[in-house]
Order: sequence, then C-alpha cells, then structure tokens
Amino acid sequence: MKQVLFLICIMFSTVLWAAEKVAPVNYDEAKVPQFVLPDPLVMSDGRKADSAKMWLEQRRPELLKLFEENMYGKPTLGGINMKAELFESAPVFDGKAIRYQLQLVFFKGEKPLQDDPKTDFLIYTPAKKNSNEKSPIFLGLNFMGNHTINTDPEIRIAKIIWDRGNGKQVPGKEEERGKQSRRWPLETIIAHGFAVGTVYYGEIEPDFNGGMKHGVRRLIYQDGRKLQPNEGNAITTWAWGLGKMLDAVTEFQDKLNIDPKKACVIGHSRLGKTALWAGAIDSRFAVVVSNNSGCGGAALSRREFGETVHRINTAFPHWFCDNFKKYNLDVNSLPIDQHEFVALIAPRPVYIAGASEDLWADPKGEFLSGFYADPVYRLLGTDGFGNVTEMPPVNQSVGNRIGYHRREGKHDILEFDWLQFLKFAQKQIE
Repeated sequence: MKQVLFLICIMFSTVLWAAEKVAPVNYDEAKVPQFVLPDPLVMSDGRKADSAKMWLEQRRPELLKLFEENMYGKPTLGGINMKAELFESAPVFDGKAIRYQLQLVFFKGEKPLQDDPKTDFLIYTPAKKNSNEKSPIFLGLNFMGNHTINTDPEIRIAKIIWDRGNGKQVPGKEEERGKQSRRWPLETIIAHGFAVGTVYYGEIEPDFNGGMKHGVRRLIYQDGRKLQPNEGNAITTWAWGLGKMLDAVTEFQDKLNIDPKKACVIGHSRLGKTALWAGAIDSRFAVVVSNNSGCGGAALSRREFGETVHRINTAFPHWFCDNFKKYNLDVNSLPIDQHEFVALIAPRPVYIAGASEDLWADPKGEFLSGFYADPVYRLLGTDGFGNVTEMPPVNQSVGNRIGYHRREGKHDILEFDWLQFLKFAQKQIE
C-alpha cells in the first residue's frame, strides 16, 4: 500500500511539474504574442483620469495599490528605526573629492542591540570651497560590497559577502577591492558635480530564497510571523533600504554638503527594478534611473520576450510578493503592466537604459514602457518622451522628462551609461 501511495505521489508531482514547466525563451519579435495593454489613465471603474488632480488623488493611489497587491508587495518595515554614525572621512582623488563612511544600524524598539543588522554607507562628494553649495547625489546599491566599487584602500571591507547561488556567506577579501569599479566611475561622477553613495545590498537582505532570515526583515518576522501573499519581499526591502540611505543623507546634509532634494536613485539589473520601485513609493527621489532592469523592471510583461513573469518567479521566488506567482501562466490577467510602473514616477524624471545584446532584459520592452507612460507625463504638464515615436539607434539617448538609450553591448552598467544619466540628471535638476 505504501508503495502504491508513493507511486501516486510521484505521478501527481510529475503532472504538476509538467503543468508548471516554463516555456522556451523567445527572442523572436515575430513570436511576441498579441496583447492589449491596460490604459494607465483608466480607473478600475472605467472612468478616465482627465486631470492632474484626478490622477494624483485617485488613479495613482489606485494603481500603486494594484502594484503592491499583485507584484511588489506592501511594505512591512515601517516600525524599523535607524541610527546613522559617521566613522571616517578624508580627501581623495588629489583633493577633488571627499570620502565619507557611515554605519547604519537598523533596530526595533528604543535603541539598537548588539546583533541588530547594520551596513556601511560609502559616500564620495565633490570637494567645494563654498560650504553653502550643496551637491546633488546618486544613491544606489551595489552587488559585491563597498570595497569592490573602487581601489581606494581606505574603504572598509565588508565583513560578510553572501553567495546568492548557494546562500552561504564568506568574508570580504582584499583582492576583491575595485573588482566592480567599471560600474562605478567615481571620478567621472565627481567631475560632473555629483556626489555618489552606495550600500552593499546583501547587508539589507541577502539575495536568495530564505535571505529574509538574515537581513533587516528578521526584525519583523523573528517572532514566527509568516510572510503574507501581499507583503513585500526582497525588492521591496532593498527599496526600503534606499529610502533609509536618503534619510541618512538628509540627517548629515550639512556635514556632507549634499542637497537631499536633488537625490537621484539608480540601479542596475535586479537593482534597476529596485530603483524604479523606490522611486514609485518614495517621492523624495528627484530623478529615477533604471539600467537593464528587464522583466519586473521597465520591460513590458505581456511581451513575454526574454525573461518572463513565469521564469523570474521560478528562478527568484523571493523577489516579488507571492501574489505575483498567480500570473505565471496567464500574464494577461495581470491588472497592471510596466508602463504603468513607470507612470507612477510621474511627473518626476525617469531614465530607462537597455543594452543591444541584453535580449534577456528585452530592451524594446523597456523602451515601450517609457513610450506608453508618456500620456501620464503629458497629463501632468511635462513633455514626457518628447517627440520620440520609435526606438532609437544604438548608443543614442532620446527623450525629455522620460529618457532612454540602448547601449551597444551586454548586460552591464558602464561609463557610457553613466554619462547619459549624468547629462539627464543635470538637465532635470538645474
């Protein structure tokens, strides 16, 4: 009898696996399915938002709730406090900049405990003789530890680096210093008059299924409370971390000579998704920049080109809220799409970047999200995408309040990308 039950279980599991089997990857535009995008201006009851007031007071809150309930999840970290302490500063780059290092401690209650989660916050600012002249700043998370973004020997090495493949932790290593410097052209950023600040994202929450037990969310779920299907997961937690970075900049703005009202949030790949969500839920970010964010970021879900909703939820079940998985096999029943995600940032400026060889992230789908968000930007009195009507050639930046380019090459963030972002941000916040 036990053998029969065992065989039945195996057969049932096989049937379920077959039903959930992910479809082959599509890189052929001719095979993109026909679809109808939801109108970002049309309310759930059929009324159309025909004024800025109606968008801001009715349609936007409704749309934000739809994204919270069906995709990114509701924030759960509202009860977490933060203490920021500046522990080091020094001039760098031949006196052209100043390096600051802060420690951020996250805690629940009246004061931090010894084992509460914490992270180092690394900031570089332009050196200025006039202390009343405050710099704008780019804020973003990094993948491998602060010490990997530059060869600067004084950057404190991360104590723990999480392997997102196996969920194990290893100590940060001296030989990894500057390993990701191509993604953080600090001297170029400084030369354009911007400060830049970063935190290792694994210290907010490790990037693997079950990472919430080791990051900031352990303060919320340590009592055994389970994650609800509509509660935020890793992306929402990382976005919350970006907001806390801005909190710290605001607290230390006079010491750092940084203008928190000119903060630009930036992210690449999964952190590009995070930057968009941070910009959507936190209106303090003056400019939002998303690089190669793909599925779940700027790329339209309904195109099912490259990475799909089914694939991303299968490979990374910890990124989005559990409700998002309901749409794995029927993405057209999803009441939202990513052009509406971009529209949530309106009327603030947003820049979307792709790469010509990064078909997995669907650069055309990323472009189209900006294109179809344009009516919302127009309604709110901006020039939106400008006179852009089709996807531009490689290495050409286009747009006005919404910006876009598709860099030649692979999935990465390089100095060329940063130069477009800097130019865009300078224009938008001057």
